[in-house]
Amino acid sequence: MLEKYVTIKGTGQAEVVEKKSRFIANVVPVHSEEEAMAEIEKFRKKYYDARHNVFAFQVGNEKQLQRYSDDGEPSGTAGMPVLDDVLIVVTRYFGGTLLGTGGLVRAYGQSAKEGLAAAGLIERTLYKAVHVKTDYNMSGKVQYEALNTGNIIKDTIYTDNVEFIILVESNDVEGFVKSIVNLTSDKAEIVVGEEEYLDKVIE
Repeated sequence: MLEKYVTIKGTGQAEVVEKKSRFIANVVPVHSEEEAMAEIEKFRKKYYDARHNVFAFQVGNEKQLQRYSDDGEPSGTAGMPVLDDVLIVVTRYFGGTLLGTGGLVRAYGQSAKEGLAAAGLIERTLYKAVHVKTDYNMSGKVQYEALNTGNIIKDTIYTDNVEFIILVESNDVEGFVKSIVNLTSDKAEIVVGEEEYLDKVIE
């Protein structure tokens, strides 16, 4: 699994007009090829009277599956690279004036960019849950160390001891565990557990 990747927060739509040609970008999250193709078919039916419905999508945060189609436009002018788990469909209504290769690239690119902006971008970061169980005397120091190193305390469980469930970025787990071992003189019980992604909105 990737430690970090960028995707969209939700759906988005944008429209660009270039020499009377309308370019309508629709951006939606997808998680499989079947889901992407179903969405593409919906847009083809919705814009059945358009000249072109070009698309690009990428499924899997390690780029396992990429597809795009220029849908009759000159090769390479319309299909664009996309973010992870994202489908972009740009519909073109021809305005009567040929735009040329450069004009098409600009119009399709601008439409896709504005569609992505409308959907909103997020950075998804992989965290691991590190369970740290310690006595009450050391709990304050463990809590301070966890927060001081930029981690997230997801939960605290109070019993005979104190157990912290701390979310640590996956690539920082080894260093964090070593710091807790040193801090507690190897007396804390440490278990590295489940993984989860947390999202941060990109301005």
